[in-house]
Amino acid sequence: MEGTIYSLIPAVLMLVLVLLTRKVLLSLGAGIIVGALFIHDFNILGSLNEIWETFYTIFVSNGRLNTGNILLLSFLLFLGIMTAFITASGGSREFGDWMMKRVKTRVGAQVMTAILGIIIFIDDYFNALAVGQIARPLTDRHRVSRAKLAYFIDSTSAPVTVISPISSWGAYIIGLLGSLFAANGITDIQPLEAFIKMIPYNFYAIGALLLVFLVACMKIDFGPMLKHENRAIETGEVVNSNEKVPGDLQETFKPHENGKVYHLIVPILVLVVATVTAMIVTGYQDGGDASLLTIFANTNVNVSLFTGGLLAVLTAFIFHLSQRKPKANVGNIIWEGIKAMLPAIYILLLAWMIGSIISTLETGDYLARLVNDASINPALLPFLFFIIAGFMALATGTSWGTFGIMLPIAAEVTVLTDVNMLLPTLAAVLAGSVFGDHCSPISDTTILSSTGAGVNHIDHVLTQLPYALLVALASCVGYLVIGWTNQMALALCAALIVLIIIGSLIHFLAKTRVKN
Repeated sequence: MEGTIYSLIPAVLMLVLVLLTRKVLLSLGAGIIVGALFIHDFNILGSLNEIWETFYTIFVSNGRLNTGNILLLSFLLFLGIMTAFITASGGSREFGDWMMKRVKTRVGAQVMTAILGIIIFIDDYFNALAVGQIARPLTDRHRVSRAKLAYFIDSTSAPVTVISPISSWGAYIIGLLGSLFAANGITDIQPLEAFIKMIPYNFYAIGALLLVFLVACMKIDFGPMLKHENRAIETGEVVNSNEKVPGDLQETFKPHENGKVYHLIVPILVLVVATVTAMIVTGYQDGGDASLLTIFANTNVNVSLFTGGLLAVLTAFIFHLSQRKPKANVGNIIWEGIKAMLPAIYILLLAWMIGSIISTLETGDYLARLVNDASINPALLPFLFFIIAGFMALATGTSWGTFGIMLPIAAEVTVLTDVNMLLPTLAAVLAGSVFGDHCSPISDTTILSSTGAGVNHIDHVLTQLPYALLVALASCVGYLVIGWTNQMALALCAALIVLIIIGSLIHFLAKTRVKN
């Protein structure tokens, strides 16, 4: 069943179960089992062996430890332990008090979170987890729901990194552009130049960033998000009290009475500085080139995150030891920090497993062949590639995998049909990949965004989905305009105007409903 329409069934089944049951582990598990059965033609023993091998290769691959995955999982544990020390020391409480005196409105708290998401643009993993740690004490005090915090984190991480040349995503995309330009004999534009020229065509990334600020400033709450926001405002419950969420330790420790603001700020600064420094060091050593772009193309993100996380934990631990008694038991703090991150780790492990199953089923290759074999009007190329890349990223849970599959196909198709559509179509692939990633419950960045915000994962997926669809609708308008006019400025304005009009209409209807 590999590479056929049947290869879509496990991904679709998983998505349907997530929406119907809200049980993400159950849904992922069902998708893994069905996918394994498809791979081995319903042979039970073969399917069980496939599931075990898929799990085993997360940790050991080709006879060697899969250090990248192990380091990322270790970083998540470090983040939980650091959060536990910061909470027990009273740092989170004091930082919340300190920020409340300076950011005095809910709008201000939300805008600050969005700005942080844009500033921390080096890597989407780092963005998702660091912004949550910094913003959560403030947004909690201002009764901003954790679901909205997760939306702000997710909708500023990937959209910023996908249009920033100095980021792990930007370096990866520029490398792909170089190889596909060479393969298609494109010599009149360089990869970095092409990447920069593609930025205005990435309507989804630009629209997602604009919508974040519209939501923050105009209170554009609709769909499931409205329920979460109303509960937070009316009761102060920023997260559903009936659900266990990753990274939430508010009820575990009684904060130390002598906590200081620097007990939170310094460990996070150490996390930021150490991680970025490690990224530069690993990129320079591996690349052997001092150029900033090459450094970020060759950086080892997982090693850098591990290094930053370890140093941040040690810093928070030292602050905890320096406090006078009474203070919580160190072993208990570490254990509670680890337990807080286990739900996120379980989801991430199963997401990796179903991603591997879907890859073996060649789901992405099947979708790619449909595009390659179709006879497409050149004017529709950006629009169609946006839609197909979005669906592929939704089903597979990976933007990077979608980039790797769809960018070469998009380049080949546009070179053969209408080379003037090359940059808009390539940008549409990037935009669609981020859109699908935002909608997918098995996306690692979506999982880490809910972890960073400390919210139930499915709550984040369901509350972000309407906003992602709204930006996607506006992006579709833009890509249709660019296809028929080849005018970038006109198409971008059309997309943003549609987004603003619909957003304003939702805001107006919400205000009218409140008055009535």
